[in-house]
Amino acid sequence: MANKTLGLDSNLYQYFQQVSVREVDILKALREETQKYPTARMQIAPEQGQFMALLVQLMKAKKTLDIGVFTGYSALVVALALPSDGQVIACDVDEKMTQIAQQFWQKAGVSHKINLQLAPALETLDHLIAQGENNTFDFAFIDADKSNNNNYYEKALWLVKPGGLIAIDNVLWGGKVADPDIKDNRTEKIRNFNQKLHQDPRIALSIVPIADGLTLALKK
Repeated sequence: MANKTLGLDSNLYQYFQQVSVREVDILKALREETQKYPTARMQIAPEQGQFMALLVQLMKAKKTLDIGVFTGYSALVVALALPSDGQVIACDVDEKMTQIAQQFWQKAGVSHKINLQLAPALETLDHLIAQGENNTFDFAFIDADKSNNNNYYEKALWLVKPGGLIAIDNVLWGGKVADPDIKDNRTEKIRNFNQKLHQDPRIALSIVPIADGLTLALKK
């Protein structure tokens, strides 16, 4: 996990944020609240959130998936970028952390846009597929347990429409994926997942070295 972009020294990173990031007060407040918890590094970097919001606006997205909610920053930043009738289906199993998320969604005035599903994400995605929601989502963000990246991706690929975008977080994994001597299970899973997407003809692909690495997969 990382909450700042890899490869920038502290001075350059600070400058980068000063001239780029326009984090609104409610997002700053959520970041500060999240810092109180030992798992705070799981929160996405502000520059990544802003980039995702820009993508959502460029696409004129209205229907999105958020797979892995944590304290709700990614769902919030996307919901703020969506039109008034936009929708985020947010998937998580952690009731405590998502309570924080819901409080901030309400404070931001976007809770009506976010449908929280407190259940294993694969079950929620299977339910959406069973309901005939295939090819109806504009955007999906995957930031949950890394061992299930491939499963989340395959189901998201069913649900996202042609021309829709799937974004996957932590694909550079703190640089571990580039070290062949590191062979723990999660690193190997991410490494294999990255290789699979590199060869996947169903998508147009780009990995953006922002924060801990963000894969963008455009469904053909």
